[in-house]
Amino acid sequence: MSDATAADVGGGGFLRFWTAQTASQVGQRFGLVALPVVAIDTLHAGPAQVGYLTAALTVCYLLIGLPAGVWVDRWSKRTTMIRAAVVRAVVLAGVPVLWAFDRLSLGWLYAIAVIVGVASVFFDVAYQSYVPFIVPDEDIERANARLESSAQISAAGGPAAAGLLLKALSAPVVIAVDAVAYVVCAGFLATVKDTEASRRETAGGDSRLTRDILAGVRFVVGSPVLRRLCVSVGVSNFFATITMTLTPLLILRTLGLGSTVMGVVLGVGTLGGLLASLTLPKVRARFDAGRVMAVGLVLAGVSMVAFPLAGTLGGSGSAVPVALLVLGQFGMTWGAVTFNIAQVSVRQRVCPKDMLARMTASIRFVVWGSMPVAAVLAGWLGSHIGVVPCLWIGVTGAFLTALPIIGMDRLVLSAAPAPDTRV
Repeated sequence: MSDATAADVGGGGFLRFWTAQTASQVGQRFGLVALPVVAIDTLHAGPAQVGYLTAALTVCYLLIGLPAGVWVDRWSKRTTMIRAAVVRAVVLAGVPVLWAFDRLSLGWLYAIAVIVGVASVFFDVAYQSYVPFIVPDEDIERANARLESSAQISAAGGPAAAGLLLKALSAPVVIAVDAVAYVVCAGFLATVKDTEASRRETAGGDSRLTRDILAGVRFVVGSPVLRRLCVSVGVSNFFATITMTLTPLLILRTLGLGSTVMGVVLGVGTLGGLLASLTLPKVRARFDAGRVMAVGLVLAGVSMVAFPLAGTLGGSGSAVPVALLVLGQFGMTWGAVTFNIAQVSVRQRVCPKDMLARMTASIRFVVWGSMPVAAVLAGWLGSHIGVVPCLWIGVTGAFLTALPIIGMDRLVLSAAPAPDTRV
């Protein structure tokens, strides 16, 4: 890599964006731990209610995911992220306020989750479409690896810190950390400069919106690489969501380990994701993207076996299930992050810049749209057949995720970087 390229990746613009993304990730990780604890411990939610909460956070990808891609392609991506961060900060600040006035309920929690989910749709679509505007094309994978490394550091430290705070403070109060983190995120984003052309928000009727949505969908469906990635990530997220939805119940109820242990388990386990982000550039220098993605998915599937196994062996003492949960989370995130960095970088390379948001939204419509369905299914199955049997279903399905990646190397190698078609 040339000195110029290295400077671009480590330069002020990317560094500020990286800092903003890190702040957002820290807040998000606190929320992933604290929101289920609020529902389970403060509001006494059962498996079905926890499933509804997870669904509320992700159902917006089904409702507005596709038009969000069109709007983000029309708008400034940086401005979109700033607005989304501010909305999440304001709404999440309502949790401790409602709790302080004894007004917090599951209904309010669902409503807050939906609004946060809507803002997250716009933030995430803009975020994954933004990297090519602040780093050179040849350095996209390295930039994504650095962004993912901070995400995994946040994933490692965030849940552990949240677990410790939950021991000292009420769960609704810990949600306030989310709000502060998103304010910090918006502040740093406001200082970033990029190469995206200045634009006013483009007006367009329903027919134009529909046309642009269909253009993004057709681009994904028509690309053999993107089509296979969409299927693979969609299946992976569906079964991973089953596991993630029931993991808090497994730890807090089935094993009775408490919120502090849950935070530590999730935090220590996700060090595997940090290791993956640090080693991925060197791995990709030796192996093709298709092979790297397939190995990552298989590793994630094998590691997920530890979750239901921990529930099965819970009676043998707390040390065994805790060790299994840590190892399972470590391996699952190592494999998932390896796959994710590689597949996002491939997507960004084969897509014209003016269609990045629509491509991202089309894939996330399938990928994230499957999550609320999986969350509700997990809650229903957890209530009827039990948490541990439902986790075994999630593990079984996870092994299907690598099938669409088979034979991907040839397709990735033959996919030339697409030109920017903006006029």
